[in-house]
Amino acid sequence: MASIDDRIREIEEEIRRTPYNKATQHHIGKLKAKLARLRDEREKRLAGKGSGRRFDVKRCGDSSVGIVGPPSVGKSTLLNRLTEANSEVGEYEFTTINVVPGVLRYKGARIQVLDLPGLIRGASTGRGRGREVLSVIRSCDLLLILLDVFQPEQFGVIEEELYKAGIRLDQKPPDVTIKKSKFGGVRLFSTVNLSHLDQSLVRTVLNEYGIHSAEVLIREDITLDQFIDVVQDNRCYIPSIVVLNKTDLATPSLVEQAKSRFNRRVVAVSAERGTNLEELKEAIYEKLGLIRVYLKPQGGDPDLREPLVVKRDSTVLDVCKALHRDFVEGFRYAQVWGRSVRFSGQIVGPNHVLQDGDIVTIIKRR
Repeated sequence: MASIDDRIREIEEEIRRTPYNKATQHHIGKLKAKLARLRDEREKRLAGKGSGRRFDVKRCGDSSVGIVGPPSVGKSTLLNRLTEANSEVGEYEFTTINVVPGVLRYKGARIQVLDLPGLIRGASTGRGRGREVLSVIRSCDLLLILLDVFQPEQFGVIEEELYKAGIRLDQKPPDVTIKKSKFGGVRLFSTVNLSHLDQSLVRTVLNEYGIHSAEVLIREDITLDQFIDVVQDNRCYIPSIVVLNKTDLATPSLVEQAKSRFNRRVVAVSAERGTNLEELKEAIYEKLGLIRVYLKPQGGDPDLREPLVVKRDSTVLDVCKALHRDFVEGFRYAQVWGRSVRFSGQIVGPNHVLQDGDIVTIIKRR
């Protein structure tokens, strides 16, 4: 009997050989669904066996950022420049064999930055401790994809391995709801015109996963692969910044040429010389979507030295949760000074959305 790896390779090859058109889309849909299911099954089997080794990383700070890239691209040097860490640096591959954490302090935020072992081709199947590395990556709030400015094409390898591991860069979960039922078959409803899916194709994919009755509501025009991701329900969606390193060795025109390859945020730096690191810090802070909220005790002065750092679009209730559950349970109202209110000291409720720099007083019931 063929192994899971053999079956995966056979399906991948058949997908490559099959031209995509209206006549073949349902066959390809079934193949892609089967492929995703087999990859997931392989991952579960490998996780069940266990390697006896893993990276234990305790989260700290307001957010977690992972530095991801091929070996010997300067990840350790960048970590040491951004944080107070002391990661080993060398001119040979695989210097970092463990995850090295550091803390970036910026605009009142404490951001955990992780120096991860190099990600190589085949990492999604376990090569180079890939499964352990990918497990840590899945817990990050943001990824810095660090590349050599002379080898920007390495991004393709990184993106492919992340994709195979169920990690989607710079995507949001598709706006799809699947409600299983005991009978009635598969029924598809959509609020938009669908370019890539129809009732038959949706049914084909769901049947591959043993779902024969369900109501499917799709609220945006998504691809077949995105729909399979929804059915799998184990994908991880993480924003990223591409960081081109070693720019001190390149001409300005080469740097611009490398940057033009990407349709996402790119920051060009020299980790060795510390060039452009302030721009990178600002990009990290902005991409994480953090804001600062200053707390003011009732009748007292606000503490403008130590802000509470929360996610953008956080509410007064989110601030209460970050402080202590007593503030949630005893909440009466809040007073806010800042850009989110019409006038200073405005009284607001728990669902009021805050903005960066707001000053907040929480009033509890007596």
